[in-house]
Amino acid sequence: MTAEVVPTAAALVIGNEILSGKVQDTNSRDLALLLRKLGVRLEQVLVIPDDRARIAAAVAHLAKSYDWVFTSGGVGPTHDDVTIEAVAEAFGVRAVTDEETAQLIRRHYGARCTEGHLRMALVPEGAALETTESVRWPTVRMGNTFVLPGIPEVFRMKLAVVEHVVGRHRPFVSHAVYTKMDEGDLKPLLDAVVAAHPEVDVGSYPTWTDPRFRTKLTFDGLEESAVVAAKERFLASLPAGEPQWTDP
Repeated sequence: MTAEVVPTAAALVIGNEILSGKVQDTNSRDLALLLRKLGVRLEQVLVIPDDRARIAAAVAHLAKSYDWVFTSGGVGPTHDDVTIEAVAEAFGVRAVTDEETAQLIRRHYGARCTEGHLRMALVPEGAALETTESVRWPTVRMGNTFVLPGIPEVFRMKLAVVEHVVGRHRPFVSHAVYTKMDEGDLKPLLDAVVAAHPEVDVGSYPTWTDPRFRTKLTFDGLEESAVVAAKERFLASLPAGEPQWTDP
């Protein structure tokens, strides 16, 4: 039986404000949570500055390496918003004004509309402009690459469009175990589970601040039965009387 092919993805977070610490990136986490639900494996998150050449090079590389690419940031009207032009360059096309989007902008801003506002109607030539019933403002998609805004509230809104276009594959299953043991003592137990269940991703996450547990263990995969089997094998290997609880 052939192994199931899981779609892959990469996120490109763009902005000097992220790299300087002025703004905290939450978009990549929101994207990761959605993609897990959709059954898409997010394999890379890259953060780069507002540099057109670097954005173009990164998009060109990622678009050839993953099934889906999601950029975040750099789509506003100011001098540092160069993502649209960079994505166009990555795909070897021009950045052009989409007249339907321009009309939406004119209607929205009315007499206050400026050339700066109309910069937000730029799209890579040939791009698809995706909408849903609930998200009518177009989302730019060039091939396998979504161009998403950096503002977290707007980014989250656009994820409905991502879900609509990408579709649902078999979602990942995740179980967790919480224990009072530390990672050094847990290592041989985890090594045995990893060796016995290579199809399950096993994670270990210690904490020093939560009085309820010392280490959280996670078991992730596409097959519920395999994930449960790995979790149960781990639970059976814990010392007798070791405090633990599971989720789910």
